[in-house]
Amino acid sequence: MTTLPTVAHQRIRSTVSNGSSNQALAMLPDPGESRACAVRLKSIHQSKRKKPMKLCSLNKVVRAATAPVVLALVAVAGLSTFSLEASAQSYPSRRITFVVPYPAGGATDVSARLLAAKLSDAWKQPVTVENKSGGGGVVGNDFVAKAQPDGYTVLIAITQIIQAPSLVSNLPYDVFKDLAPVTQVALSPIVLTIPDAQPMKSFKDLIDLAKANPGKYPYGSFGNATTSHLYGELLKKTANIDMTHVPYRGSAPLLNDLLGNQITAAFVDLTTAGPQLSAGKVRALAVGGEKRKPQLPDVPTLLELGLPGFEAEGWIGVFVPAATPKDIVTRLSSELARIVASPEGVAGLQTVNLLPVGGTAEAFEATLRRDHERWSNVVKAAGVKSE
Repeated sequence: MTTLPTVAHQRIRSTVSNGSSNQALAMLPDPGESRACAVRLKSIHQSKRKKPMKLCSLNKVVRAATAPVVLALVAVAGLSTFSLEASAQSYPSRRITFVVPYPAGGATDVSARLLAAKLSDAWKQPVTVENKSGGGGVVGNDFVAKAQPDGYTVLIAITQIIQAPSLVSNLPYDVFKDLAPVTQVALSPIVLTIPDAQPMKSFKDLIDLAKANPGKYPYGSFGNATTSHLYGELLKKTANIDMTHVPYRGSAPLLNDLLGNQITAAFVDLTTAGPQLSAGKVRALAVGGEKRKPQLPDVPTLLELGLPGFEAEGWIGVFVPAATPKDIVTRLSSELARIVASPEGVAGLQTVNLLPVGGTAEAFEATLRRDHERWSNVVKAAGVKSE
C-alpha cells in the first residue's frame, strides 16, 4: 500500500495529538475522497481524552487519507515524463530560439545567425536569435539554464561560461549541472598584436622593451576577467615583465586605440583583428592555443616561444537546459555538427576568422571539463579577479 512520507506522517500525527482536528483535515486530500478518514479523525479528537489512540491505528488513518495525493503526484510525474518523450519524437514542431548572451554584431552573434538560418532551412521550422546580454554573459546563460528543457531554447555561449566559475562567486547556475553541451561550433583564436607604428618586430623585442621599462608600457584587453585579460596577466607572470593593464568595453574600442598607437600591445580576437592584420595596420607577434593558425601560419604560438599555460583558447559552443531529453540533444547536436562541417558552414565561419570544430555532445563535454581545469589554472597563475 502507498504510504505518506515520514515527515507528513509526523505533521498530521502531531496535529491530531495537539487537539487540532480541523488543521489535520486541512492537510488531507479532497475531503470528498477521504470522508471516512475525516470522520475517523474527528472521532479520534473527541475520544482522545478518554483513551489514547494506538500509533498503528493512526498510521492507517493517515495512509488512507494521503494515498490519493501520493498516487496523484506519481500520475503527474508519469504524465510529465510521457510528455517529454512524446515531444522528443515530434521535435521540432515549432519555433526554436537561439539565445546569445551578448550584444548583436559580435562573432558569437554572427555564428548564431549563420547556424539559425541553416537549421531553419534543414528542419523547415523558424529559428530566431535573441540577444540577452548582461553580467558578462551570465544573464543569458542563466535564462537558458532555467528554461523549459524541451529543445526549443538553445544557448550559443563562449569560453566565459567555463571561465566564470573560477572568477565569479555565487553564480546562479552550474554549467555542469544545469546545462547540457550540444556541440562546439568553432575556436576563436586570440592574437598578441602591436600597432604598426611600434618599432618592435618580434615577440622578443616586446619582452625586452617591457623588461627595460617596468610599468611604462600599457597593454589592452577587451574587458576585465576576459580571455584577453587572462592572457595578458599570465604573460606578465610567465615572461616576468610589468605592463599596465587597460581594459576596454569590447574588442572594437580596443582595436581603435591599438590602431591609434594609444596602447603598446593587446590580446585581440582574430575575428576583430583579422582585417587590420591583412591591411598591415597592426602586427601579430604570437597566438594562443596548441597550434599555429591557418590564417597566420608564420606566427608562432606562445608555447613555441617557451611560455606554457596558453594552450586554452576561446571557443563558441551550444548548450540546452540539462533536463532536455537525450534524443533531442542528439538530434540537435548531429544537425548542427553537420551544418558546421558543410561547405557553407565552414566558409561562413572562416569569413569571420573562426576555426570550425563541430563534433558530438560527448566530445564537447570532454572539452568543457578539460578547459575548466585549464582556465582555473590560468586564473590562479594570473591572479585575476572579476570586478
